[in-house]
Amino acid sequence: MSITQETVPDEALKRAKILAVDDDPQSLRLVERLLADNGFTAVRTVSDPRSVAPLYAEIHPDLILLDLHMPTMSGFEVMDELRALVPSTAYLPIIAITSDTSPETKRQALASGAKDFLTKPLDETEVLLRIRNHLETRHLYRELAGRTHNLEATVRDRTRELHDTQVEILDRLAAAAEYRDFESGEHTRRVGRMAGLIAAALGLLDAEVDLIRHAAPLHDLGKIGIPDKILLKPGTLTRKEFEVMKDHTRIGASMLSGGRSEIVILTESIALSHHESWDGKGYPLGLAGERIPQAGRIVGLADSFDALISDRPYRKALQFEDAMESVRSERGTRFEPRVLDAFLMAVDYDSLFSPGTKVRPE
Repeated sequence: MSITQETVPDEALKRAKILAVDDDPQSLRLVERLLADNGFTAVRTVSDPRSVAPLYAEIHPDLILLDLHMPTMSGFEVMDELRALVPSTAYLPIIAITSDTSPETKRQALASGAKDFLTKPLDETEVLLRIRNHLETRHLYRELAGRTHNLEATVRDRTRELHDTQVEILDRLAAAAEYRDFESGEHTRRVGRMAGLIAAALGLLDAEVDLIRHAAPLHDLGKIGIPDKILLKPGTLTRKEFEVMKDHTRIGASMLSGGRSEIVILTESIALSHHESWDGKGYPLGLAGERIPQAGRIVGLADSFDALISDRPYRKALQFEDAMESVRSERGTRFEPRVLDAFLMAVDYDSLFSPGTKVRPE
């Protein structure tokens, strides 16, 4: 007898691995002959139910025909063992074989993991139809799982591409802002690197460290809106000029406002808050302590330190150790003690100026 279906290619069904478990040799011979006559090429039969679990781990069958009532180990016990081996996301059809048709037996079998029933004595046509239906379902399930996996991989790739594009755009914006008062983009890159090192030393998650490192270079974007006569003034700013200079925090935050991506939202926060002071004497909002966003506290220290070791229109750069001593002296006043301690632990000359420095130390 031969039965064909069109939904799944016949050759795919014929290659399916089938495991038949029954303590009755005659029943096993019947199943083995029936499946062989209908072209199934990967059939295993076992009479000892205690061998099912190790055999499953070895061959990973596509379908199991399982007698429920066996002397050494019941089919229910076999299914209990298999439950620990079969992944919850997998679809493994188990067809229970029994001469007991009571509702209680069926309920117990379904609760143990059976997907269907065959009643002894077996009807050959029914056996083939049930087997093929369940194999077809398993084939389609696995095909759908594969498509879902591929779709998830595509989404991950697209998300990564979008993130990389956002980071590239932000980097270019940071460079555009910096070219007005620096000759290169090294200041913004060092601030980003330092901010990442501080965030890592504080124990932030890798994803948070990455976000801060990429968002930090845009801290001074608002300087695009500051007049050159103030931004590039070689001497000390007057009080009025300094008030104009302080507006770069609000301008930068305004330019970045309304963003929906995590990195743009964080960048807006940093632009606004990186000149706030732990003691509340900073600007533009005069925030103090924990009211200052953590990323703003981190980037504020990184920016201040890099400004000290960089030539500015109004002064020459400090030596590295002198700059370290300068920020150390403002522990608990301008800078949060915990952030400053993380900075002192994580940042040294090589970490800023050596090529290939890792943001998160090994």
